[in-house]
This record gives sequence, C-alpha cells and structure tokens, in this order.
Amino acid sequence: MPAVSFTPCAITLDLDDTLWPFAPIGERIEHALHQWLREHSPRTAEHFDIAAMRALREQVWREHPEHAHDVSLLRRMTIQRALDDSGGDSALADAAYEIFYRERNRVSFYPDALAALQRLAARVPVAGLTNGNADLAAIGIDGHFVFNLAARDHGAAKPAASLFHAACERLAVPAHAVLHVGDHPHMDVEGARRAGLRSCWINRVGATWPRELPAPDLAFTDLAELADWFDARPNPTRTPR
Repeated sequence: MPAVSFTPCAITLDLDDTLWPFAPIGERIEHALHQWLREHSPRTAEHFDIAAMRALREQVWREHPEHAHDVSLLRRMTIQRALDDSGGDSALADAAYEIFYRERNRVSFYPDALAALQRLAARVPVAGLTNGNADLAAIGIDGHFVFNLAARDHGAAKPAASLFHAACERLAVPAHAVLHVGDHPHMDVEGARRAGLRSCWINRVGATWPRELPAPDLAFTDLAELADWFDARPNPTRTPR
C-alpha cells in the first residue's frame, strides 16, 4: 500500500488475532475446563462434553444479545447453566471460571508482535481496544499500554463508534489523529473509519479485502511492517483535544 501523508499521534490496538491467535487459546480453554469438570463435577462433564459445552455457549450468547459486549459474563453464565442443567454444584462456578481465566491469558504471541509492540509504544501512546477479555497485566504486557479499554467496561463493542470515541477521549487525542490497528475488516477497520479514526489492517492470513468496504488507510501483513512504517515517519506532533 502506498505511503500516506499523516503521522498518527496515538494508536488504539486490537488484541486477539492481532497480537496473538485466539483459536489455540479457545481450544485449550475447552479442554482444560472439561478436564477440570471431569475431576470436580463428573456429572457436568458427562452431560456436557466439549462439543456440547460449545453448543451451550453459543445458545447462551444467542439468548442474551444484551450482553454481547461482555464475553466474560457470557462465559460465566454458560458455566453456571452447565452446572445447573447437569445437577452439578452451582458453587463450583467461580472455581470453574478461574480455569477459563487462567487459560484465556496464556497466549502465544505472533513472532513479530512483542518486538513490534515495544517499538510502537516507544513512538506513540498505545491503548488496547478490544471486544475480548484478555488481561494485559496477567499476560505481562500492560507496561506497553497507557490503558486497555474493553467492550465489557464501556458497555458497547466494536464496531460501535462510542467505543472508539471513548478511547480517544482517554488518550486526549482527536479521532483523526489516532490510528486504530486490527485484523477484522468490519469490526476494526470499518468501525474505526466510521468513528473518524485512521485505520490499519493487519492481514496475517493473506485475505482479500471485502469489496463492499472502503480501503483502509494502511495495510500490512504484520505489526513489524507497521513499526517499520512508523520508523520512516517524522515524530508526530501531539494534537491535544
């Protein structure tokens, strides 16, 4: 993609599938939770194998669209439903959720991600902006972020403009001077564009850009390429709100 003339004053950064792949995390969560239930609530494990628990989770999410922005709550509700429906001890829900939480925050970064994140954070303030529930402190990278704004804390999920605007308010940088970086064409890139931010698509899988959407401002195959782009830019002049 050709170089563009702006130099962002801040970055909002998606987490899942931008810094690390989520699919292996999701699979590990399922197996770890099932193993824990086999030990602590055998009736639940027997009633809900991995496939059945996945189906139950999808059912709970469909039944409660009002909580779509809070995936942690939906996970808790799924665990509670599984225990209740199988005749398990409902008091185990908190301990079962801790298994989810532990595995959720065991991430394997993309090879380029950590070094690139360090380089980007040395240039401009970086804020996490996520629909997920990763805990940056538990993962050990919170020092690279000025804050992490999750949809569950804000009350609305990407691509809602209000989530992007809330991040810009906390950064004290106008939307047009913020670059949102993420992997999802609709949630990240189009959501950011509609909210007035600049956008960067991280396309690690060689996907084709959706024809129906305006092109992103920037597109790279990984975060290292974005860091290289920043290194070729002049230092940004911070534009306070």
